[in-house]
Amino acid sequence: MPRVLIEVTPDPARVSAGGRGAADPADADTVGVAVDVLRATSTLIVARRNGAAAVVPFAGIAAALALRDRTPGALVCGERDGAIVPGFDLGNSPFEYTAERVAGRTLAFASTNGSRAMLSQWGCRVRLLGAFLNASAVSRACADAQRVRITCAGDRGQPSQEDLACAGWIAAALVERGFEPVGTDTALAIAAAPRDAAEVRAAVEGAPHARVLARLGEEFRRDVVFCATLDAVPEAPVW
Repeated sequence: MPRVLIEVTPDPARVSAGGRGAADPADADTVGVAVDVLRATSTLIVARRNGAAAVVPFAGIAAALALRDRTPGALVCGERDGAIVPGFDLGNSPFEYTAERVAGRTLAFASTNGSRAMLSQWGCRVRLLGAFLNASAVSRACADAQRVRITCAGDRGQPSQEDLACAGWIAAALVERGFEPVGTDTALAIAAAPRDAAEVRAAVEGAPHARVLARLGEEFRRDVVFCATLDAVPEAPVW
């Protein structure tokens, strides 16, 4: 029977500031799904839909800048504490990643939390970007997997309400397809998962991190509203 596992936050042992996560033999047959609803994976889903050629995550700023220096046409993107990093080309708003800006470009991405969730899945056979924006597409893309590991970005090692809600939604959809949930965290997230678009919006917009972003200004509030939309994107992009 295929299995689905939710990680509440990234495993620090799998994350390297140099740019790659540590190998885990179990990941060789695993589909990994990184989830950072507010906002990294939501933003990168939009970037890939708008033609970004590749996404390379980094935990450290210097390493991301170095990739741009050695890769013609690359953009360095991301944030620290919600704001664009000085010297970066783009921040972490999905509205910045237009086709005109990112089509055909490699994105070196370093964010406070999301890039670490991605790095923790480096060894997975397939690595997907997941959020509420494409939750149904993610569940379809994982349907034939034998093992799915959903990693929530969280916030500096602490759980995030919106990420757990999204992971629970995806895992619940996989359980309906015959997957076995693994672990207490997975079972609890499934039980608490939102059931429809209205509950998704309430879970995201009511999350503590959404309130933090909203205090930063109208553009950030717009990001929260967009990221709270269920199934706006029909693809589950790889990175």
